[in-house]
Amino acid sequence: MGRISIASVTKRFATGDSVVTALDDVNLAVQDREIVTLVGASGCGKSTLLNLIAGFETPTLGQVLVDGHSIKGPGPDRGVVFQQTALFPWLSVADNVAFGLSLRANQGKADRAQVVERMLQRTGLSPFRERLPAELSGGMRQRAAIASVLAINPSTLLMDEPFGALDSLTRSIMQDFLLEI
Repeated sequence: MGRISIASVTKRFATGDSVVTALDDVNLAVQDREIVTLVGASGCGKSTLLNLIAGFETPTLGQVLVDGHSIKGPGPDRGVVFQQTALFPWLSVADNVAFGLSLRANQGKADRAQVVERMLQRTGLSPFRERLPAELSGGMRQRAAIASVLAINPSTLLMDEPFGALDSLTRSIMQDFLLEI
């Protein structure tokens, strides 16, 4: 059994009078410190599988386990970076990065101010710390979203095409950063 274990997972969605099978009898084991990339055509179930691991969806059949435990819902051990940026529009960049650290499950993990500063520096967002998401470019918003997930230091990082909005130089820098951590 891997750190993440997908065992005979099927996921179906009801759409009006029909049922769509997004995943059918999927099996996968991911070991600790392993990087896995899901590749496939649009609509083949990649995001659905990530949503099952994240705890946003439940399988129709089969089991999704993390560290041998069934997933009952989202948790602080699994950080998700979405295709579309997920930032609070009323919070500054720094406050968005700090938000996850203020949640009960993450309190006491690390010094909040130090973590925020480290994430802002590493993503090149320090000069924009007080800006709202609407005042940033798409690539900057995505870097802020990545920083906010990395700040909570999840043991599992799930990423759904997180670099799509980044230019090639920034994409390369962020890929190197992720490999470092």
